[in-house]
Amino acid sequence: IGWFAFTNTVGDGNAAFALFIGSVSIMMMTWSNLLSTRILPLEQIFGGVDRMYVWHRWFGALSVGAMWLHLEMVDDVKGIRGASKDIADAAEDLAETGSTLLYILVAISLLRWIPTRWWRLTHKLLILPYAFSCWHFYTSTKPYANASLWGSWFTGFMFLGLVAWLYRVVWRDMIRKGKLHRVSHIEIIGNVVTIELEPVGKPLKYQLGQFAFLKVKVAGLREPHPFTIASSPDELCLRFVIRDLGDWTHRLITSLAINDRVVVEGAYGHLAPIPNHPVDHVVWVAGGVGITPFIGTAISRLPEDGPTPHLFYCVPSRHDAPAIELLQTAAHEGRIRLHVHASDEKNRLHVDHILSTTNDRQLQNAHIVMCGPDSLVKSMKSGLRGHGARQMHVEGFDIRSGV
Repeated sequence: IGWFAFTNTVGDGNAAFALFIGSVSIMMMTWSNLLSTRILPLEQIFGGVDRMYVWHRWFGALSVGAMWLHLEMVDDVKGIRGASKDIADAAEDLAETGSTLLYILVAISLLRWIPTRWWRLTHKLLILPYAFSCWHFYTSTKPYANASLWGSWFTGFMFLGLVAWLYRVVWRDMIRKGKLHRVSHIEIIGNVVTIELEPVGKPLKYQLGQFAFLKVKVAGLREPHPFTIASSPDELCLRFVIRDLGDWTHRLITSLAINDRVVVEGAYGHLAPIPNHPVDHVVWVAGGVGITPFIGTAISRLPEDGPTPHLFYCVPSRHDAPAIELLQTAAHEGRIRLHVHASDEKNRLHVDHILSTTNDRQLQNAHIVMCGPDSLVKSMKSGLRGHGARQMHVEGFDIRSGV
């Protein structure tokens, strides 16, 4: 849409495209800021927080390319000045400094080996190149006036981007941090810890299959990390099943103690273990701690609530499988049909296991939900798609994965 604001640009070279691609960079950074707020309307539009973060990363990375193109192409432009020449020149110098800062900070965001606590601090500094770029764009010479319709269009979006950063960093991270809980139960089996959090005040409202961000009020554990809620909304406490996968989770397992305070922010996500429309089969595929979205549903649903879900649970060993006792109890009560596939028993899951168990070679009307390692999810999706499966739902919320 913004291209039409620059069609009448007069200047050296391809001045119209140079201004347009500069505005594209700013609009991409604006949308990246908006998506970082995780507000519900945007979550519904983009189909979940996991997809919002995919777009957030793409917008951030592509804004760098658009800014580079702008700097390489921009030249003398004749038109309406957004501010005096001195102010515009000072803003342009700031924008050049901001572009270098943007390159560095976005590169840091794509380097997974940088600890999360340092990455989060540098990520917040992205407001500087964004603010510098917005000020340069506002004060520079353009084919329209800032008071015009196009001026209001771009200025409005830039204002939204700045407000989004303030909302995310100041309001949500510093003031309205989430709901306070205390650790009431800890169980460690191998490299997996199950924790239960008792609300201090009003409990968190959530739906089955959603996740939340945990901020533990213990030194070294204060940065937020996302985990799927493994309890049912009917339970008083929140339950999380967490695997030791890095420095933060290792410190959590070794340092967390009863009565420690935890701030829970959420809930997020649209993963629905149970469909809201009639289906022939409900199939759940879980790998390791990917079992978490299904635990709450397994222990809360009633046997008469539609087709009984088939849960295919892939683990290294059934003896160390997280929440195995809860799931076995749910299966005994007829809430689910549990199929454990343990690697140490040479019983790896294949698509044929699902087809034979459901007694259906065509799964067009099956509701399939998967959560686990990428290799498991990709192989199952590929195989099941060959048998007509279309309703396959996967949700991942790795906020630091690559684009």
